[in-house]
This record gives sequence, structure tokens and C-alpha cells, in this order.
Amino acid sequence: MNLSLPPGGVLVGLGCDLIDVQRIRDVLERHGDRFLDRVFTEEERAYCLGMAHPHKHLAARWAAKEAISKTFTTGIGAELGWKSMSVYHGERSEPLVRLDEKATALLAQVGATHVILSLSHTETAAMAVAAIVRA
Repeated sequence: MNLSLPPGGVLVGLGCDLIDVQRIRDVLERHGDRFLDRVFTEEERAYCLGMAHPHKHLAARWAAKEAISKTFTTGIGAELGWKSMSVYHGERSEPLVRLDEKATALLAQVGATHVILSLSHTETAAMAVAAIVRA
């Protein structure tokens, strides 16, 4: 088996987030498309809404965005927006991160080259751990 793992290197930033899945389900029921359009990329919406229980997958992506923002120590705001990052899946269904131009510039500014992400969810909770590294 020929596995291609994310590059190793110097750890520049680390972040994690844990969210209650019901919280995302409630917001989705109250605000629907307005919430989805504000927080998630088209790529993320297409994937999550195609799943049997979209709220679990949306919660994992919410946690991912929070965790990634914590790696930069910026949080979500002026430097890094909700849609500055998009979670998608690689060849082995591993979570990968696509950054927009603003986030890519921020990655370079802090001296990192890659984002590494891990996601998990249960019926009640979703979590993400993110790291930015310099290869």
C-alpha cells in the first residue's frame, strides 16, 4: 500500500473545538439557508446536505473552522472568515482543507505551509483538531 501522509515538520499552531450537534441542528432549523450561506462553502453544503444526517456533518465542519481559526490565534473575524476555509475529502476519505486567498496569505504570514485536520462526531457531539505546520 502506498500511503501519502501529510508532511511532517515544525508545528506552528494547534487548535481544537468541540460542539454539541443539537446546537447546529437548532440553528439550521431556525435559520436554514441564511445560516448555511453565511458559514459553509458551496462544496461543504453539497456534501453535508447529501448525507442522511446533515447536522452531524455540518457540526464537524463548524468545529473544523473553529479549530483552524484557533491554530492562527485569530478566531473567526477580520483576518479569517467562515468561508476562508472549506473542508473536503481526499482519496481515502481523509478530511482536507482548502483555503481561500486570504487564508493562504495568513498561512504564509505565520510561517506555515500546510493545515492538517482530524474530525469526529457522534450523535451528540462533533469535534475537530487542526494543526498548521511548516514542512
